Amino acid sequence: MRILVIGSGGREDALVRALVRQEHNQVDVAPGNPGMARFAQLHSVDPLDGQAVADLARQLESDLVVIGPEAPLVAGVADQVRQAGIACFGPSAAAAQLEGSKQFAKQVMQAAGIATAQAIPTTTVEQAAATLDQFGPPYVVKDDGLAAGKGVVVTDNRDLAVDHASSVVRSGRVVLIEEYLDGPEVSLFCISDGHSVLPLAPAQDFKRALDNDLGPNTGGMGAYSPLPWAPDGLTAQVVAEVALPAINQMAARGTPFVGVLYCGLALTSKGPKVIEFNVRFGDPEVQAVLARLETPLDQVLMAAATGRLGDLGPLEFSNQSAICVVVAAQGYPVDPLKGTPIRGIEAAERVPGVAVLQAGTRVAPDGQLVSAGGRVLNVVALGADLTQARERAYQAVALIDLPGSHHRTDIALKAATTA
Repeated sequence: MRILVIGSGGREDALVRALVRQEHNQVDVAPGNPGMARFAQLHSVDPLDGQAVADLARQLESDLVVIGPEAPLVAGVADQVRQAGIACFGPSAAAAQLEGSKQFAKQVMQAAGIATAQAIPTTTVEQAAATLDQFGPPYVVKDDGLAAGKGVVVTDNRDLAVDHASSVVRSGRVVLIEEYLDGPEVSLFCISDGHSVLPLAPAQDFKRALDNDLGPNTGGMGAYSPLPWAPDGLTAQVVAEVALPAINQMAARGTPFVGVLYCGLALTSKGPKVIEFNVRFGDPEVQAVLARLETPLDQVLMAAATGRLGDLGPLEFSNQSAICVVVAAQGYPVDPLKGTPIRGIEAAERVPGVAVLQAGTRVAPDGQLVSAGGRVLNVVALGADLTQARERAYQAVALIDLPGSHHRTDIALKAATTA
């Protein structure tokens, strides 16, 4: 099968590596990054240009297009690929509003009877401040639109909450003030062909920049899977109470959802509640989840894209544990330093069970690999359990030379020590 993957980050590197496990696949990436060039052919195409993506897929005679990031999905790139007669894994622009507008997602959840946090949309700073006082701390402030994983502030500091609300309002967008959901967070990816749902293994990510969940919010500093502490039957419960009702509601609206529905959940004292929906694989959770996936990914994505997901049985996963540790550039997430040389990837990948995925990299004119984004590398390790996976991941991280970089040292630590 010839597969075109759209995107350039660590998520797409993970997708490419999973797809090339089946040797019969030929994988192309647009635009990709240097790490993916080891496994796939790179093409210089703007991922937001739906016509250019469709033209490239036609030129390559792609059997399947897989769209990684949320921005092209919200922009309607999947629609243009399908109009060109090519199978596409990723929702239409209309269905992608589940991530493109948090207000829309709340409306769908309400109509489908899905448990979620109470949320009040506001359009002025005064409204936002009054609503913050109504809910009380911890304060949850969300940008209604896309914000590259950084549109949410959760804080006990009212001034910080008001500042974030003010910045969203000044940009001309709606801000949502939500009630805080207590309990551990879980990410569950649910593949859908518009009517059927197949869940992947649950994962947990770490959003704060620093150990012990301190520091500013980020796009994600690490993740692990499986979750030894998760309640029995959690995945089946989320599919029945969250994913299927959402998919059925989207179909009833005439906008069937084809792709992956990311269910961000809080396991509250009253049961699982949805924090947010995303319409693509979460980054960095999918790096850990796909490391454990044994069912061929190409079969899963093609079945979803062609309405045949019901033909597949439950997805199979390794009994091993996987951890992903993000190595971030100096200054991330506020002002990441770019152009810093990166060395030691080859040494890191000699650690058993380790793969170093590239997320924010480029090749400098002199041929040196350098940083080109905030989250630069994803160090993914498999182990017999979380303790071994952690040991391997951090052994590999120590071999990487990225001056000024930082990473969290506590990814999966609590889960490993209490398992």
